[in-house]
Amino acid sequence: MKSRTELPLRGLDGSNPLGFLAALGTFRTLTRAWTDRDVRLAWQNLSGRWTPFLSFTDAASEADVVDALQLLLVAMAEHTAFNFAENLKLPATEFAIFAKEAGSLARVRNETVGAEFAGAFACEAMINEDGTVQDTAFRTMSGAGHQHFLKFMAEIAKTTTTQQLHAALFTPWSYDEQKLSLRWDPADDRRYALRWNDPSGDVIRTVRGANRLAIEALPLFPVAPVSNHLETTGFGRPHARGVFWTWPIWEPAISLDTCRSVLALPELQKTQPNRALLSARGIAEVFRCERITVGKFRNFTPSFSP
Repeated sequence: MKSRTELPLRGLDGSNPLGFLAALGTFRTLTRAWTDRDVRLAWQNLSGRWTPFLSFTDAASEADVVDALQLLLVAMAEHTAFNFAENLKLPATEFAIFAKEAGSLARVRNETVGAEFAGAFACEAMINEDGTVQDTAFRTMSGAGHQHFLKFMAEIAKTTTTQQLHAALFTPWSYDEQKLSLRWDPADDRRYALRWNDPSGDVIRTVRGANRLAIEALPLFPVAPVSNHLETTGFGRPHARGVFWTWPIWEPAISLDTCRSVLALPELQKTQPNRALLSARGIAEVFRCERITVGKFRNFTPSFSP
C-alpha cells in the first residue's frame, strides 16, 4: 500500500466564504494535476478554526503542491471560459454560443473544463426580462464602476504568482495585494456604516492567491433551472428574506466526486439543518452567509452556524 501525505492549508479558514472556495479550488485543481495520487480533502478544527487538510499518495512538500497548482492555473489564464466576455450579464444567445462550443469540445476531445465552467456560469434557457441570461449566484459585479466579473477572473489568472498562491495557502492572510477582488471575502464589504471613516477612497486590499484558487471552485457549484428561475448549488432562501449560501465542513478525507455530492445535500438548505443526520455523513459543521447587494455590487456577509 502506498504511503499517504497529509498537508494542512493553514492559511485558509473554512468559515470564510473566500477561504472555503480557495480550499475547494485547490482540491479540484490538484485532483486534475495529480490524477494518479488519490487526492482527498478533510477539515480539522485547529484552535477553534476549521483548517483544510489535503491528503494524497506519496510524499510532497508545500512547494510541490504550489508548483503543481501553478502549472495548471497558468494554462487556464487564456482559456475561453474567462475570455469569451467581460461579464455574465449578456444576451442569452451570446452565452449559448460559448456553452455550445464548450460542450462540443467536451464530447469530441474530452476537454471538459470549458463545459464545467459553462454549467457553473449560467443557463441560456433561463432568460431575464431584458433578454440577458440568468446566471450564477456567485456573480458579484457586472461592469459598474469598471468592475467586470469575467474580466477580473482573466486578469487574476494572468497575474497571480507562485508566491501569492503559497502565501494564501500556508500563511496568515496579510491583505497586501491591491485591487482585483472578486468580492467573495466579507472583508470586501466596504460600507461607510461599518467603518470609522469613509472607505470609498481607500485602495482595495485583497489576497490575490485566494481569489485565484477560489475561481477554480466554481465548477463544483453548477446552476440548474428550477421552475421559472435559475438556482445555484448551495444557495437558497432558508430564511424569510434574502439569498443565503450554505456550505458543509466534513472531517473524513473525501474524493472530489464525493465532495460534489456533499455540497448539494438538500438538508443544508433547511432553516435549521438536522445536525444528527449530517453528522452521520461525516459533516461536523455548517456555515451560512448572506449574499447582499450594496449599491451596484454584491457582497457576502461574515458566516454564522445555522
